Amino acid sequence: MNSERVQDLGEKIVEVLKSIYDPEIPVDIFELGLIYDVFVSENNDVKILMTLTSPNCPVAETLPVEVEEKVKVLEEVKNCEVEITFDPIWTQDMMSEEAKLELGFL
Repeated sequence: MNSERVQDLGEKIVEVLKSIYDPEIPVDIFELGLIYDVFVSENNDVKILMTLTSPNCPVAETLPVEVEEKVKVLEEVKNCEVEITFDPIWTQDMMSEEAKLELGFL
C-alpha cells in the first residue's frame, strides 16, 4: 500500500472528524484536540485514539460510536475502532488556534 493512498485516506478521515461536534462546545472534535492519533493499517482498518473533555463527559457513550459510524461510511475504510484514553488528560491548550479563537480564548 503506498503512502499516498494512506495520506489521502487520512485526509478524508480528518474531514469526517471535522464534521463531528462536541454537543456542549460549538467546535468540532478535531479542532478541540480530542483526536490524539489516527492509524490506518495496510488493509484499511482504521483505529482512532481519542479523548473526551472530561471522564464525566455526557457524550462518553455516544461520541465514540458516532465517530466510528461516520468514519466507516468512507468507502475505503474496512473497519473502524475508536479507543478512548485519558492519558494525557485533555486541556484547553490542546485546542487549535481556530478553536481558541472561536471560543474567545484568544
